[in-house]
Amino acid sequence: MLAGSALHAAREAMHLADVDPVKAIPLASQIVAAAQGDAEAQALAEQAWGHALAQTGQVDLAVTHLRRAVRLGTGEAAAESRMKLAFALVHQGRAASALRELDLAVPALDARARGQRAVILYHLGRLDDAFADYQVAERAIRRSGDQLHLQRVLLNRGVLQAERNNFAAATKDLLEADRLARELGRHLVVGIIAENLGFVEGRRGDVPAALAHLDRAEEIIAQHGGQLAPVLLDRAELLMSVGLAGEARDHAAQAITAFRDDGRQLKVPETRLLLAEAALLAADPAAAGQHARAALAQFIRQGRDHHAALARATVLRAALSAGKPCRISDPEGMVAALHGRPAAVVQAHLDLAAVAGRRRQPARAAEHLAIASRARGSGPATLRARGWYAQALLLERTNPRSAAAAARRGLRVLDENHASLGASDLRAHSAMHRADLASLGLRVALSSGKPADVFEWAERGRASRFLQHSVRPPDDPELASLLPLLRATALELESSPSPRLRHRQVELERQIKNRSRQLRAVTGGPADPVRPSSLDQLADGRLELRTVGPVGEIGDLLARVPFALRHLAHRPRPEIAELLRSTASKLDSLLLSGCDRPLVVVPTGVLHDVPWSTLPSCQGKPVVVSPSATLWHTASSRPARPRTYAVASGPGLPGASAEAAAVAEIHQIASPASATVDDVLKALNTASTVHLAAHGRLNPDNPLFSALSLHDGPLVVYDVQRLDQVPETVIMAACDAGRSVVVSGNELLGLAATFLERGTSQLIAPVVPVPDAETEELMVAVHRRLRDGRTPAEALAEAQQELGQPSGFVCVGA
Repeated sequence: MLAGSALHAAREAMHLADVDPVKAIPLASQIVAAAQGDAEAQALAEQAWGHALAQTGQVDLAVTHLRRAVRLGTGEAAAESRMKLAFALVHQGRAASALRELDLAVPALDARARGQRAVILYHLGRLDDAFADYQVAERAIRRSGDQLHLQRVLLNRGVLQAERNNFAAATKDLLEADRLARELGRHLVVGIIAENLGFVEGRRGDVPAALAHLDRAEEIIAQHGGQLAPVLLDRAELLMSVGLAGEARDHAAQAITAFRDDGRQLKVPETRLLLAEAALLAADPAAAGQHARAALAQFIRQGRDHHAALARATVLRAALSAGKPCRISDPEGMVAALHGRPAAVVQAHLDLAAVAGRRRQPARAAEHLAIASRARGSGPATLRARGWYAQALLLERTNPRSAAAAARRGLRVLDENHASLGASDLRAHSAMHRADLASLGLRVALSSGKPADVFEWAERGRASRFLQHSVRPPDDPELASLLPLLRATALELESSPSPRLRHRQVELERQIKNRSRQLRAVTGGPADPVRPSSLDQLADGRLELRTVGPVGEIGDLLARVPFALRHLAHRPRPEIAELLRSTASKLDSLLLSGCDRPLVVVPTGVLHDVPWSTLPSCQGKPVVVSPSATLWHTASSRPARPRTYAVASGPGLPGASAEAAAVAEIHQIASPASATVDDVLKALNTASTVHLAAHGRLNPDNPLFSALSLHDGPLVVYDVQRLDQVPETVIMAACDAGRSVVVSGNELLGLAATFLERGTSQLIAPVVPVPDAETEELMVAVHRRLRDGRTPAEALAEAQQELGQPSGFVCVGA
């Protein structure tokens, strides 16, 4: 290859490395081989090779080629290679070496080297120094007209601005960088910018927008051979922000593997720290401490003092959560090192206040709380809510009334923000941010001994989704097209199981979940809990505060009831029947002793799955179970709709067709022979009372894929969410159909919870497996009473008493 043509080819490879690094790698390697003896061309080709390798995640190889480029090059070319070498070194976690290379590059490439040095300072946590370098670099590069390096500076400065909660400035930088990248043909970088726009929206608290950006980023980056690990990390952080600890942990674990495979050691401890946060959210402080200590050791090795302070703060929080001694040698230094990260600073002050409280240093605790409370005035919703929580803690002992008011303000901030979320799992899991505020308010109320205050705060702490006005996701063609594909795949998988079909089902579920989370609520907004004065029809208007009993004893007894009912459903034995009788009697004496009237139960935690009809005090009496008193009041206050009925049955359930036919005969309506999902959705959208006899499946890992089996596949929660209206009364004669998954903040997810959230007033369903033959008999008895004008709760209670046997069915709602 001639000298001139070799240099020209090397320049082409360098340009290609910026726009299509995958194609640039083989081209650069060919030029290096062909340009022997031409040091200038070889240096530029090695630089292109290393630059392309770094962008495609092969960092260790990139360092090798960029060092060769530095050795072969001179002057400005060598300085350019040093800049790119510094970039690769910092991603190896070798920040000090990267800074040395940049110091050598600065004399030849002042403005651009300052921009690259800012990247390294950012990764070291020196945010103010990094910002100063970006400012200098931007001004100089704009004057020079260097569009490529201007795009790089704007992209990187945008990320830093987001870290500092300067979201408008961050978005402005990233959108200008996006325009420049498109003009320059840097398609991979367009994907990276989309990822960072997702990061900005996530930090701002706009989860649907963040997810949309991350989905677009993943598609573009994968298409152009880039690294998906940063997208996984950003998605994990976003999922953490709404309380989805399990999914966040899975994404973070994948990201760690990918970062290690790519040689990008810089990001490994950051991801370990996110795993620690996920473990804390999942109530596993031991795992949190382990991850945080591992991250701390790696940050120290990398010379990243700022990130080491983040890890120390997480180690402290893990120790607090575990109830272990908290040793911290320089708390002021730790907080100072967190400068530039407002959320981390606030949480550190809250944790240090807790430590001071343990050590009986109230004045010191008050100092930390006062500083943390300043956050309540500005910033993202979750940060302001933490500021209100600090203010409430500060006032709890001296001014309980003002403390409760501060807690209410914090909850209002969160509820207004969460009301925009269209996906019910996001709204449910994001309630974890409410837990501390609701607990504090309840603690203040209990100390006052005032039943009305306790009632208010118990309501604020329960199923906050049901405190919002009716919410449904908007109509979405993409989601509408995915659900039938999932249905068909599930049906095919049932008849012909195969790894290919199982993989397709998992992928479709992932797409449906991701798409639904990008949608905003059509209506919504927070509502206040119902006041006791609105519940005069309960307990003759009297409000009492009563100690029920030890939580541990009740929990142990509750575990026996579903066990006994499951065994009785499949293999009746006298000793199991006696176990059920004695357990129910003990629970009855603890929970209800002496109840002699119709009952409305608003349970918490494990009490949601109690088959109340098995308790002696409930037998023969109407019992309604509701996620909250507010929901009960709303449902019971709705004007009744004219009674119209619909019936459907699913396949593979013995007696389902006969049961559906018997119910249809009672109401003199048709019973479809092979009901499809569309048939049932039409019925749910039009009839006021719908009876469904089908297999039910609660999916604990993905509650929104809990389903009823119909003849063309499963009807899932997402189908119900898309209905224009739901029936007033739903009866699901399907095992486990009445159960819900209880997530953070006593939030409920599942089919039953979704019907209630959308506006169903009453739902009859089992919370444990039930015998098929007995189910048909019970359902016929229930419907005869509904036909005669009984309420659903009355109809169920009378039918259960008539048959004289315990039943796993409950009436939920009102």
